[in-house]
Amino acid sequence: GSLWPGEVVLLHGLLLLLPLAALLLYRYNATFHYYCKVVFFNCWVVAMLGGVLLCAAILPLKWFYGIKIQVWGSEHLNIKEPYVIVCNHQASLDLMGMVEVIPDRCVPIAKKELMYMGTVGWACWLSGIIFIDRHKREDAIDVIAQTLRVWIFPEGTRNQEKSMLPFKRGAFHLAVQAQVPIFPIVISPYWDFFSSKDKKFTSGTCTIRILPKVETCGLSPKDVPRLTETVRQVMADALAELSADRCVDQGAEQPPFLRCAGARAGRGQGSPQCKEDTSRASN
Repeated sequence: GSLWPGEVVLLHGLLLLLPLAALLLYRYNATFHYYCKVVFFNCWVVAMLGGVLLCAAILPLKWFYGIKIQVWGSEHLNIKEPYVIVCNHQASLDLMGMVEVIPDRCVPIAKKELMYMGTVGWACWLSGIIFIDRHKREDAIDVIAQTLRVWIFPEGTRNQEKSMLPFKRGAFHLAVQAQVPIFPIVISPYWDFFSSKDKKFTSGTCTIRILPKVETCGLSPKDVPRLTETVRQVMADALAELSADRCVDQGAEQPPFLRCAGARAGRGQGSPQCKEDTSRASN
């Protein structure tokens, strides 16, 4: 049957209250606030990747969410030769950091299984991520030959803990097989403004450290375990520095972990100057 006039008024009143209730929950309930921002982030990425490049899809979110990103050491990537980038993996927000520093002709690589993980796999496919079969080494060589540079998260899964997970060796096998250098990149923890465990998502600042390259020329597959652990230790030291909030200001002395990164990698290289790259720092 039809609604009585009084019921219609009541229904309209309830419909008008719903947006107000949502606004109040967004403003005062941290969990509701967290889920709204996470859902919007994922929906935006999936929707925008259908028509634009990854960088164009991600960069507006930085402004919308109030995320500031500082980049240190980007001068290390100013080389034309092919290379492999390895980076720690904390959350979907890593996409924001990745588009800040990802070089031209650099393609993210993911395991083939990720392609079948619903909307996540769809978003990865739309963004141009290349999926490879980890059991087919020739796939990795072909990727390097076609793209020159690749970006890999060697932890293999998201990790918001204080220490890094053990590294998968695929990225290091790839670098050794192609005889190209490795560039470790470390993104500082998001604890101050983002936590999936605590359902927190506010505005904040993160720092990206690009460490000196680690050469693989002359290495063989038997050297991969040692190479993997060496690079992981350098990155773990950098993450520990960032976690302790001991980053130096622009123009100050080079951070300790960058001074010793080349030595720990066993390459005997000098200590490259570490300075804040203001042209890449974003507000």
